Amino acid sequence: MATAPAGDTPATAQAPLLLVDDDQAFRQRLATTLERRGFVVVAASGIAEARRLAAQAKPGFAVVDMRLEDGNGLDLVADLRALRPDVKIVILTGYGNLATAVAAVKTGAVDYLAKPADPDDIIKALTVGAGERPEPPAEPMSADRVRWEHIQRVYELCDRNVSETARRLKMHRRTLQRILAKRSPR
Repeated sequence: MATAPAGDTPATAQAPLLLVDDDQAFRQRLATTLERRGFVVVAASGIAEARRLAAQAKPGFAVVDMRLEDGNGLDLVADLRALRPDVKIVILTGYGNLATAVAAVKTGAVDYLAKPADPDDIIKALTVGAGERPEPPAEPMSADRVRWEHIQRVYELCDRNVSETARRLKMHRRTLQRILAKRSPR
């Protein structure tokens, strides 16, 4: 556990922040940034490690990646709420779509942000007052980008099988192949 100097957010001094992400480079960069802002960060690379650290630290804040090598980050939300009902949790994901955003909020997360999330947006979501909602993003994803992200997510969940992905998305296989061949929209 690393201790950081007092930041500009007084709430951070009260409880540690659990950071769970299996991307080591991203986890280290975000941990460093959060520590500079006054958070005491406890970092884990997966669900099993996060549960062990959470039981010891009883975090007041958590930033959890949705897709981890050993499971789904949403599974941690209930565990963290059981340890500390007032914990503020932000779910991060490389696949931003409405269904998972709704699931994240329903399970108890205060916000759901697409990667690469800006550290300022993460901090705003974590430090929003009780009963308040975080500000909407200044530049939200376009509808085309949201659609593309959803298609990419289903494609990954189908183990990159184009035929299976097309069947599940109820679209023609060739149409899907053309979409997958293009760059992501902005």
